[in-house]
Amino acid sequence: MDLSNLKPAKGSVHDNFRRGRGHGSGNGKTAGKGHKGQKARSGAPRPGFEGGQMPLYRRIPKRGFTCRNSKDIVGINMSALEVFDNDAVVTVENLIEAGIVKNPRDGIKILGGGELTKKLTVQVNAFSASAKEKIESLGGKAEVI
Repeated sequence: MDLSNLKPAKGSVHDNFRRGRGHGSGNGKTAGKGHKGQKARSGAPRPGFEGGQMPLYRRIPKRGFTCRNSKDIVGINMSALEVFDNDAVVTVENLIEAGIVKNPRDGIKILGGGELTKKLTVQVNAFSASAKEKIESLGGKAEVI
């Protein structure tokens, strides 16, 4: 570490570039706005303005309602857990490694479809009532993380 390697903390330095302060500054005269035209003047149109043409965000149809708080949960049937060994701990990472889940999105839920013959400790985001019952009836554990 020496003085030539010192840098300010990330995010602490702001752009203090002064536009329109003479030719010597490299950004004088027109201050980076070119020569004349609508975009050179104050009150230039807002982003997305298309010069009076119907803008894209109004041309494209809008349908339905999208809930901002909804979660995209990935459902997995019990039969998919058969690939794990007896007494294994099944986590989200293990499911990805085994290729059962590609993208866990907002969470993983174990569903009661299919049969399970092994005692497993399953640690995922949610369980259906039938899945929890099947896991615990075989002596395993259904843990919500």
